[in-house]
Amino acid sequence: MARSNIAGDVLGISKEIKWSYHLQYTEVLCAKVGGLPTIIRHFARQTERYSPNGKNLSHPNNENFMKLGAFSISLNVKDIATSKAFYGKLGFEPFGGDEAQGWLMLRNGGTVLGLFGGFLPGNTLTFNPGWDQNAQALDSFDDVRDIQKRLKAEGVTLISEADETTQGPASFMITDPDGNHILVDQHR
Repeated sequence: MARSNIAGDVLGISKEIKWSYHLQYTEVLCAKVGGLPTIIRHFARQTERYSPNGKNLSHPNNENFMKLGAFSISLNVKDIATSKAFYGKLGFEPFGGDEAQGWLMLRNGGTVLGLFGGFLPGNTLTFNPGWDQNAQALDSFDDVRDIQKRLKAEGVTLISEADETTQGPASFMITDPDGNHILVDQHR
């Protein structure tokens, strides 16, 4: 009986988020994994990659897919040493940068923070085409100039632009509709 109630709850949740799964599949899943919290985690993992129309958002065949590379939050900080000590208490460890030059990269697992002493107009979402999350070179990536051209064609206003006649390292910056800065910064 409990398994059936959990399956019903899960089906109700899936209808609310407009992704449906078969009752039989859900009941088997409940029996195998043992309850609602695990089922919800499973649904989250399965649905986070899909739009409501069922298109796989993380797949390169999706026309909206861009290979943006590594992601980090770049924080505009007043004092690198103070910020380094604070984020150290949260488990972040330095793995790159130069504290004497006013910038430092920190990592905690797969989460990356950049600390920048006045280099940026504010806290910034940063993407690094050509790098993975460990700052290692990727074999395949979308060049920053190609990403920029595509965004311009979509009507996105750029704050700064990469020179589209060059190759290699370059960057551009945009803001989202709420004024959050986004830096696309290619290092290779």
